[in-house]
Amino acid sequence: MRNFLLASAVLLVTHNSVSQENEMEKDSTTTKIEMLNEVVVNGNAILGSEFEARNRTGSAQFISEKELKRFGYTDVNRTLKRVPGVNIYEEDGFGLRPNISLRGTSPERSAKINLMEDGVLIAPAPYSAPAAYYFPTLGRMQALEILKGSSQIQYGPNTTGGAINMISARIPDQFGGQVSLSAGNYNSRNTQVVIGNDFGNFGFVSEYYNYNSDGFKNLDGGGNTGFDKSDYLAKFRINTNEDARIYQALVFKIQFSEEQANETYLGLTDTDFDLDPYRRYRASSEDVMDSEHQQYQFTHFLKFSPVFSINTTGYVNKFKRNWYKLDDVNLGQRVGISTVLSDPTTYNMEYAALLGNTDTAADVFGIKANNRAYLSRGIQSVAKLRWGTDWVQTLELGVRYHSDEEDRFQWVDRYAFSNNNLIRTTVGAKGANANRINNAKALSAHALYKLNIGRFTLTPGLRYENIKMGRIDYGTNDTTRSGTQLSERFNRVDVWIPGVGVNYTFTNSLSVFGGAHKGFSPPGTVDGQDAEKSINYELGTRFNHKGIRGEVVLFYNDYQNLLGSDLAASGGTGSLDQFNAGAVRVSGAELLLDYDLLKNTSEKFRLPVSFTYTLTDTEFLSSFESDNDIFGSVTAGDEIPYIAKNQFNLNLGLEHERFVLDVGARYTDAFRTRAGTGTIAPNLRVESNFVIDMTAKYFYNKHFMFSANIINLLDEVYAVSRVPAGLRPGHPFGVNFSMAYGF
Repeated sequence: MRNFLLASAVLLVTHNSVSQENEMEKDSTTTKIEMLNEVVVNGNAILGSEFEARNRTGSAQFISEKELKRFGYTDVNRTLKRVPGVNIYEEDGFGLRPNISLRGTSPERSAKINLMEDGVLIAPAPYSAPAAYYFPTLGRMQALEILKGSSQIQYGPNTTGGAINMISARIPDQFGGQVSLSAGNYNSRNTQVVIGNDFGNFGFVSEYYNYNSDGFKNLDGGGNTGFDKSDYLAKFRINTNEDARIYQALVFKIQFSEEQANETYLGLTDTDFDLDPYRRYRASSEDVMDSEHQQYQFTHFLKFSPVFSINTTGYVNKFKRNWYKLDDVNLGQRVGISTVLSDPTTYNMEYAALLGNTDTAADVFGIKANNRAYLSRGIQSVAKLRWGTDWVQTLELGVRYHSDEEDRFQWVDRYAFSNNNLIRTTVGAKGANANRINNAKALSAHALYKLNIGRFTLTPGLRYENIKMGRIDYGTNDTTRSGTQLSERFNRVDVWIPGVGVNYTFTNSLSVFGGAHKGFSPPGTVDGQDAEKSINYELGTRFNHKGIRGEVVLFYNDYQNLLGSDLAASGGTGSLDQFNAGAVRVSGAELLLDYDLLKNTSEKFRLPVSFTYTLTDTEFLSSFESDNDIFGSVTAGDEIPYIAKNQFNLNLGLEHERFVLDVGARYTDAFRTRAGTGTIAPNLRVESNFVIDMTAKYFYNKHFMFSANIINLLDEVYAVSRVPAGLRPGHPFGVNFSMAYGF
């Protein structure tokens, strides 16, 4: 399949090379900056444009293709830090597996928000195992949509923080495409080829995207610490004539990606981080993640009239991965690597073994094959009806049937050091570490009514989730799955999730909006375990005064029950079992400002400046005990870990028809790595950081663009987390030079 897609792209480029000269005149896909509002025409977009985001009755942001290309990021962490209300802690420096929180939700593996691609849930198993070990490649996305508050009641199952929808390449309205190449330090390289065409009743787009790097960490003894990820995408559309009595369109999408990442859970002790933050211990030399992802999607759009349409999508997502990574050190007793690095004095012998400077006995190191396969499939349909003149009314009805599963078949190999090399001394029995299947089936529906009377808009909505979850455990001694040690457990949830949003427009440049909705996140498979529940409120204003455009939002999330997850990525055992964390309060403020400093003073130049700020304040209202490393022993009054209280982002640009310069600066406040209050102990703290990025673009003509992208301009040395095990650094100074040809 991969070779077929790539060969197809090459043949199409060759076939159309003769006609390119005429097609170039159309110039609809050139890389130059367009000052017009960008609109994504896509049945699987949830906003579709910045205009729709600004007129939502809840908080929403739309990041257009122009904005995504502005800095040329391939790391979703750097892109989303420009969005108020988003909290992120990094892990690998490249954004391969982000940890995203919206309005104070638990950030671990982005498990408490809805991640979607083209309107379809994209986490490997969004109900039964939502931890996002797969994340779509940002570099191939055309737009990002972020919904928070009551604005996202249509999307589930997670309704507390919000939803992020990533929009992939759309089928163009005429022949066009782009070829771009980039290279930078750490032997980093990006290659992208996009080609598409529209023939009236048939259209297509195909894309190849690869990005890779040797990594910025230095493995003791040498070795690659980077990654290599390739993406292949094709979309095909057939449709009736636009003037047909009933317009119909059928779009088939197929996507495939493969990744090999030399990534590890093993970080550094505080002392070693201070000496060399980019060091990696020799004991992690065998760590590698191998994964494959497939997506198949059929979308049928039916438009009966300008006021009534139905959009139906069937989808299948498959993901398999084996993250082979160091798990423990055993010098008489098994000690997890997180425990060793958090207390290297007590575990000084285990710490010394990790360095690999001396030979060890057999079976000292356990390297776990975290081998898992995921399947997610379903069908969803949304009908929209609009009517009225003085009272404009819209009714949206949606239904989705979804099933997913996570199949764990894991084992642990034992290793020893010999002559500074890791040698496998015992081959583990496959399935002997974990041998179980988590599954879920969910029927969900929503209704959203929108009433617009002059300056006033009201949007009440209701969501329903019926979820059946189960776990089939074959036992670690029954690796053939004969059923001799079979154990099962089940849980079921029925929940109604109401919400309402309002908006009042005083003038064309001033409006006030607000809303309240129920927050929900599914529980685990333990019979009777409570779901995550909250009541969430927001109040905001949007304004445009003398060219200063902005938004201010206050939010308050009142959790009756917060759920924590036992993730290895957050210092737990990796069982994925959820636990009740009790009552929690999360409140905060979001600010967004945009202004052109040369407005009305220059016709050739623009000097846009934007500023975003997020304040997030958290507090546990009850006490509990947890084995999870980031919670530990929690006392009422403690703050949620891994949530920075203050964040801001400042962007300053200089735009001309021939060139663009952009400088972005972001600040992230220090945050605690374990629940607590008051002064943060140094060993439970990640310090604040201030990072500046810079981009320069030059448009040689309407086809060729040259650019340079600098990450961490001042080479700020900073830590991003203490999980999964030990301190981890952010990306150091990085520079990439690229060339793009649009046709």
